[in-house]
Amino acid sequence: MRYNQPMKRPARESLVIVGSILAGALLASWQAVAKTLTQAITAVSEQRAWQASAIPDRVILTVTATPATAQAVTWRTDTSVAPGQAVAQLAPASAYPKFAEKAQIFIAHTEPLLTDLAPTHCHSAVFTNLKPETLYAYRVGDGTNWSEWFHFRTASDKPKPFSFIYFGDAQNDIKSLWSRAIRSAYSELPKASLLLHAGDLINTRKDAEWGEWHYAAGWINGMTPSLPTPGNHEYSGTKTLTPNWRAQFTLPENGVPGLEETCYFVDYQGVRFVSLNSEEKQAEQAAWLDTLLSKNPNRWTILLFHRPMYSSAKGRDNKELRAQWLPIIEKHRVDLVLQGHDHTYARSQNLKMGVNTQSRDYGTVYVVSVSGPKMYTVEREPWMQRAAENTQLYQLVTVDGGALRYEARTVTGEVYDSFELKKRRNRPNLLIERGPKTPERLGEPSKQ
Repeated sequence: MRYNQPMKRPARESLVIVGSILAGALLASWQAVAKTLTQAITAVSEQRAWQASAIPDRVILTVTATPATAQAVTWRTDTSVAPGQAVAQLAPASAYPKFAEKAQIFIAHTEPLLTDLAPTHCHSAVFTNLKPETLYAYRVGDGTNWSEWFHFRTASDKPKPFSFIYFGDAQNDIKSLWSRAIRSAYSELPKASLLLHAGDLINTRKDAEWGEWHYAAGWINGMTPSLPTPGNHEYSGTKTLTPNWRAQFTLPENGVPGLEETCYFVDYQGVRFVSLNSEEKQAEQAAWLDTLLSKNPNRWTILLFHRPMYSSAKGRDNKELRAQWLPIIEKHRVDLVLQGHDHTYARSQNLKMGVNTQSRDYGTVYVVSVSGPKMYTVEREPWMQRAAENTQLYQLVTVDGGALRYEARTVTGEVYDSFELKKRRNRPNLLIERGPKTPERLGEPSKQ
C-alpha cells in the first residue's frame, strides 16, 4: 500500500447529499428544542416589564416658553420617592470629570399618577436663569438613586440656523417598530435641536404603551427637547386627556385656558412654533391663534397639530376644523403645517383654499406623515405634490435665515421627498422641489 498516495475527494454530489442530511437533522433537532423552550417560557407581564422603581426612568426634556434661558425635565419613579425628595442637579458641561462639584440643586415638583399598572410619581424641574447657547449637564434622582448625567444645549436668544425632527403618529408596535424611526432619525440628525410629535404617540392610553414610547427613544429624550401635540388617541371616549400627558410632559402654559400644555407656543431662533389641540375648543383656539400671529416677530411660522386641514386617507375629512382654522392660517401666511392622524404621507406645494398656488400670490405647505407601522390607503387629491402609503417615515427640517429645507426619509434612510422654501421680500415663499427625481414610490398595497 502506498501511504503517500492522496485520498480521492468525494464527489460534489455526495457532499451535497451528506450536507443536506446533516442540515435536516440539525434543523429537526433545533425545532424540537425550540418547541420545548417555547412551552417553558411565559411572557413577562406588563406590570413587571414597565414597573417603576426608586431609580429614575422615562427622563425627558421638553420645551419651555423661553428656550434660551430655561429648560424643563420630567422623570418617573415609584412612590417610595416622596414629594420633596426628588431633585435635579445642573452644571455647565465640562470635559473635567469633577464638574459636578459645583452643580446647582433644583427641588422637583412631584405629581402622583395612578396608572392601570400601578401608582407612580412623576417629578419635574425647570432649570432657569440659564445662559443662551450653552451646553449644560444634568441628572435627576433623590440624592441617593441617580440617573446618568445628560447634556443639553440652550437655544440662542436671537435668530440662528437650527434643525429639528418631525414625526407623524407612532401609535402601534411602538417598542418593536416605531423605535427604528426615532433612532434612524437621530442617527441622521444627531444635532437636532427639537423633536416634534404630531399626536397619537400611543394607541390605547395604557401605561405600558407609554413605557414602550419612552423605551423606544431612550436617552435621546433626555438629550433633545420634545415638542409634542396630542391626538385623538391621547383622549378617551369621554373626550378627556390621558393623565399621563401633563404628568410626564412639562410644557408651556401660554395657550388657551383649559388646554394647558396641549395648546401653546414657543419662539425658537427665528421660528414661532405653535401646538394646537385638534381634539377640543377649536373655536377658542382660532381666536387665540389670530391674536398670537398678529404679533409675531419671527420670520417663520410653523404649526403642529394632529388632524389634518386636508386629509390624505380614504373617508377622512375634517371640515369643521378647516372652517375654524384655515382662515386664520391663510390670513397670517403660515409657512408650514405639520400633521398626523391619516397614517399615510402627503405633501402639498403652496396651498390656498386647497389649490396649489406655486408662483401665485400666496400659499402654505401642508404635510401629513406617519412614523409608526399602522397604515391606511392614500386617496389621491389634486393638492398632493407627493404621497405614499405603507411607508414609515420621519422628517428632517433645517431653518437657516431666509431658507427652510425639508427632507422626508424612510426609516431605512432613503430620501423620499425634499423641498426648500425661500423667503422673498413682499412676495410669497419660493418653493423649490429638491427631489428625489424618481417615480412616486408607494409601499405594499394597503389592507384597509
